[in-house]
Amino acid sequence: MIRDRGRIKWTAMMLPEHVKMLRDWAAEDQYEQKKELDEQEVERLNEVLAEAMEFNRNVVITHYRRQKYELTMGTIHFWDEMNKRLHIVDRFHEIHRIDLSSVVDVRLADD
Repeated sequence: MIRDRGRIKWTAMMLPEHVKMLRDWAAEDQYEQKKELDEQEVERLNEVLAEAMEFNRNVVITHYRRQKYELTMGTIHFWDEMNKRLHIVDRFHEIHRIDLSSVVDVRLADD
């Protein structure tokens, strides 16, 4: 019977630098590409953001950060117009600063 140990037998013959490069390469496969928004989607995002700020509603914001999409939930504290950044306060009263250029989707949260 052949008892193959798979990757274990090969890593002993590899340099640590090569093992690190292989791990980095595998991690890069998890990266997601940022999608570009068209004018209609940008207009819809602006409307939802304006409604959320006016009525102090909770929002769910999907944004692109570190080659992945992240979700942030909370209320919009204010919009920094000079830096084009949203300041979001979540339910734990932590402040999240999100660049407007990285926002992909905004939805009103069900209260």
